[in-house]
Order: sequence, then C-alpha cells, then structure tokens
Amino acid sequence: MDWGTELWDQCDIIEKHTQSGLELVEKYVKFVKERTEIEQSYAKQLRNLSKKYNQKRSNKDEPDCRLSSYQSFVDILNEMNDYAGQRELIAENMIMNICIDLTKYLQELKQERKTYLLEAKKAQQSLESTYKQLDNSKKRFEREWREAERAAQYAEKTDQDINATKADVEKAKQQAHMRARVAEDCKNDYAAQLQKYNKEQSQFYFNDMPLIFNKLQDLDERRIRKLGHGYILFSDTEKNVMPIIGKCLEGITKAGTNVNEKNDTMVIIEQNKSGFERPGDIEFEDYSQGINRASSDSSLGTPKGPLDLLGKNKSKNFWLFKRNKKFTPDRIMPTVTEDFGHLPPEQRRKRLQHKLEEISKELQKEADQSEALGKMKDVYEKNPQMGDPASLATQISQTSQNIERLRGELNKYETWLSEAGVRGDTLRYRAHSFNNNGAHEVLSPDGAHSDESTPDPSQAIYAEFDDDFEDEEPAAPIGKCTAMYNFPGASEGTISMQEGEVLAVVEEDKGDGWTRVRRHNGDEGYIPTSYVTITLNK
Repeated sequence: MDWGTELWDQCDIIEKHTQSGLELVEKYVKFVKERTEIEQSYAKQLRNLSKKYNQKRSNKDEPDCRLSSYQSFVDILNEMNDYAGQRELIAENMIMNICIDLTKYLQELKQERKTYLLEAKKAQQSLESTYKQLDNSKKRFEREWREAERAAQYAEKTDQDINATKADVEKAKQQAHMRARVAEDCKNDYAAQLQKYNKEQSQFYFNDMPLIFNKLQDLDERRIRKLGHGYILFSDTEKNVMPIIGKCLEGITKAGTNVNEKNDTMVIIEQNKSGFERPGDIEFEDYSQGINRASSDSSLGTPKGPLDLLGKNKSKNFWLFKRNKKFTPDRIMPTVTEDFGHLPPEQRRKRLQHKLEEISKELQKEADQSEALGKMKDVYEKNPQMGDPASLATQISQTSQNIERLRGELNKYETWLSEAGVRGDTLRYRAHSFNNNGAHEVLSPDGAHSDESTPDPSQAIYAEFDDDFEDEEPAAPIGKCTAMYNFPGASEGTISMQEGEVLAVVEEDKGDGWTRVRRHNGDEGYIPTSYVTITLNK
C-alpha cells in the first residue's frame, strides 16, 4: 500500500502531515539541545564543587595529607571531576551526533519536500489550464450551435415567406449553411479539447500525482527512520560512557574502603610524637629544716622534675591543655630555625632525615647531570663536528658548584642529625665529591676526602654504617597498579601492558603523567598514569 494509490485525493492531508513530521524533528533537536545545556551546567557545577573543596593541593608537608580519610576525600573529589568530564562528553556527543546531524538532514528534507510540492503544483496548474481551454471550447461550441440553429430557422422561415424574394431566401440559406459549418468546427474543437483534457487528467491522477505522493511517502519514511535512530543515539550516547562513569563510581567506593582508622591514628602519633619523657615527681622541699632547694640533691629520693630533664627545653610548658592566655604570636608560632631546633626531638629527627633525603636526591640528580656532561664533552672532543667542548665549560662548572654546595649542606644536616640523637639503624648519608673532570671522590666516614675514584658512576650517594658496600639491588616496589586500558608501549623507555594486568610500581608520577613499573620477569618501563589504578604500600 502506498500513498499514490490509497491517498490519491488527499493532497492537503499529505502536505499537512509531512510538515508536521518536519516540525517534530525540529522539536526533538530543540529538546536534545536543552538536555545538553542541562548536562553542561551539571558538569560545570560538579567541577566547581570539586574545585571548591579541593583548593589545597596534596602537599607532603601538610599534616593531613598522609591520613587515609583525607586522601580518600581527595580521591573522591578527583573522581567527581572525572565524572563531570564524562557528563561534558555526553553533551558534546549529543550535540555532534544528534543535533548537528539531524539539523543538517532536516534542511535536506525540507528542500526535497519543497521540490515535490512544486512539481505537484505545476501538474495541478497544467491540468487546470487544460480544463479552462476545454470549458472555453465547450462554451464556444454551445454558442455557435445556437447561432446555427437560429440561422437555420430563419432560412426556413424566409423560404416559406411568400413576400420574400429569391435573393433573400438564397442569402438566408447561405447564412444558415455558414453557421452550421462554424458550429461543426467548434464541435470538433470541443471534442479535441475534451480528449486532451481526459488524457491529461488520467495522467495527473494515475501517474503524476501518485509518483509525487510516493516520493513524499519515501521522504516521510526516511524522516521517521532517521528520527528513530536519533532516539536510539539519545540512549547510546550515555550508555557508551557508562563504563567509565562506573569506574568513577567504583573509584569513589574504593576511596571509602581505603579509609584505615588504625593507620590514621598511627600517623597522628608519628607526626606529633615529641620524644620528650614524661615529667617526674616534683621534689619535696622541706622549708622547715631550712633546706636550700637550690642545693638539695636528694630530697626524699624523688626523680628530677621535667624542667631538669628537658635541658634546653626548660622553658617549655608541660600543661596537657593550653591555658587561656592572651594571644601573642610567639606563643603560637615559635621561631623556625634551619636545624629544626624549634621542634620536639622526635619530630626534629624526622625532619632532618627528610631533609637529608631531599638533598641526596638533588645531589644524585646533579651527579647524573655531571656524568652526562662529561660524556658529551668526550663526544665533542672526539667528534668536533658535533659541537664545541668549550661550550660545556659553563654548565660543567655550574654543576660542580652545585655538587659542592649540596655536599656541604649534606654534611651540615648529618651533623645536626647526629646531635639530635640519631638511632643506630638510621642511614648515614655520604656525598660524592666531583673534580673538574666530573670524576667521583667518596667521603670517608669521618668526612675526609679519599683519593679513590669510584668506577661505577651510578653508585648511590648514601650508604649504611656498614663498611661493606654491595652493588645496588633493584629498587623495591612501593605499591602496585592495575591496567584499566591496553597500552602498546611503542616509544623508547615505555613498557606495554594489557587491560587487567597487575604491575609493581617502582617510581611514582613526578608530575609529567608517567609512572615507572616492573613486571614479575624484571622488565621495567614507563606507562601513562591515567591508564592505571595505583595502590601504594601503607
């Protein structure tokens, strides 16, 4: 069944229906646009919310950054930010795949419909023109036939009139004969026009208009099919990002399960443990015996008080809860010193050790740079066309100065750490010194320089107290990661991985978006941090 056969006489209905169908497409496009605006507004609000509560970036110096509850909250904010990105992606895909595509298709349908309606209008006008010619020929035939009848009646009347002359009779007969011939010509013209009209009418109703109606039917079916596909895309666009949204929600769940109350309380102890001993009993001072409390050494055999035990911290107030005193800056913010002497013993040791680690890393970096510059200088000397060795003198000199400066700082902090009462299992940091050629000289345990050069430039810049130095083993993993996506690892220094593969984390992301990992077989390389979920060791 088609419109050309079944709706041959419903041109107005077909025109109205196709127009209504196009308006429905426009209405759907407008609906999707408003939906995308809601998505974009929702995503923007989520991003602003995450930004509002994530103003403080993770900083290792912040006391709360090591708390699992704090880090889990940061992870939730990051996941919400990623979730907002997926909502933005939904809006973007709906605009591209539905709104823009349907709008373009709608314009094509409108132009096509306009063409078909113009064809129908032309066919209608042609038929009406033919009918008008038919009507004119019919009226002329009717008029001429009546004139012929009157002329024939007049000729007959004249012939019977006894008073009429022969000339009058002959003239009346000729007039009647002429009128009859004209009427016959009009009759033939009318018959021809009628035949022409019937033929065109048949062509109009059985060929031209059915063909146009069928074309409009095909147009309407294509419109409906395209609109139906747009309805499906409305759902599929969101379905396609559901796996990633699901991972974001899983990340939030994982952040909740990563909260460890025991770990957090232990972190508080580690961060705030002063290292002071509890105050002893206060001495009994018997004024009735005239005892000089300043010279009394064994009053009742009680231990010395906390002020005698604390040495340079005698002025420290040992009230567990601070009394309400007038606020002064020196009560809240003690003077910060370079040797961290303003901190309690335990916290001072930790800060000094942390500072030593930072200096050691910087020193290792300068050592690697010095080694690289030395190799580059050798290459330039052997191949002058590649570069001028003298151009590296400034960098080599600057690197050597940096090494000397860092080595001095290292020795200074080692001394302070020793004064702070470092434990026997604490690492003893020893710096490499470098001569002008970039060769290494190792500091002896007493701080003196030894002339022995180190054959291995990758030797660590710190060692344990033990004099026996063994070759450095591969770095111990600091955590593990699970691949969320496949990564080919085609670039130099990278390593391939498959979705779901578990790898050991050797080195954290330093801010460049890459994490160093190791397989069970010992293969190491870098992978994109965003491709994996990382769990660091507690």
